[in-house]
Amino acid sequence: MPKAAIFDLDGTLLDSVDLHALAWHEALVQFGHDVTFEDARSQIGKGGDKLIPVFLSADEQRDHGNEMEEWRGERFKSAYLPLVRPFSAVPDLLRRVRDAGVRIAIGTSAKKDELGKYLEIARIADVSASSEDAEESKPAPDIFEVVLKKLKIDGRDAVALGDTPYDASAAGKAGIVTIGVLCGGFTEASLREAGCAKVYPGPAAIFAQFENSVFAR
Repeated sequence: MPKAAIFDLDGTLLDSVDLHALAWHEALVQFGHDVTFEDARSQIGKGGDKLIPVFLSADEQRDHGNEMEEWRGERFKSAYLPLVRPFSAVPDLLRRVRDAGVRIAIGTSAKKDELGKYLEIARIADVSASSEDAEESKPAPDIFEVVLKKLKIDGRDAVALGDTPYDASAAGKAGIVTIGVLCGGFTEASLREAGCAKVYPGPAAIFAQFENSVFAR
């Protein structure tokens, strides 16, 4: 049984992926980039440092990349953050994980100011790391490595839970086994291809099958 469970937030514990995609889509259009909502959504799970280069050239990044990301952040906080809610059974699952003696940690590509509100919404967190704690965001392993250092454990003593291939790729590079969930919108095939050892529909399914999960004694 793992000593710690490192949860992603957006699309894993919180129903927020579409809201982030809307904010990124609007920001890209606002700054003159013809990017669809669907294209923006396919990149959610990465931090801005990895998402922006998908759509902006090097010259465009230097010209208005930072300004666009700031616009996106303000738009998300003002229009969409108040709409974020936990998925069904998230409080029950986190309580059950704690009762099993497993520490709960958060490893997210979200900004630190968003993270504080998220932790309040989901009522969680023993340990957390955001994109600002790492040199690079997912799919680089930095965020998971920061969490492991804070927990003072090795990757083999943790399990990661995430909804994107970027979570699985990042966790795998840090030596952590990943459990995938489908509630963020990625397919089971894409999650398994990225390295997920097991895939569930969402947090409620993990809770319902807890006795047969990686957390069972």
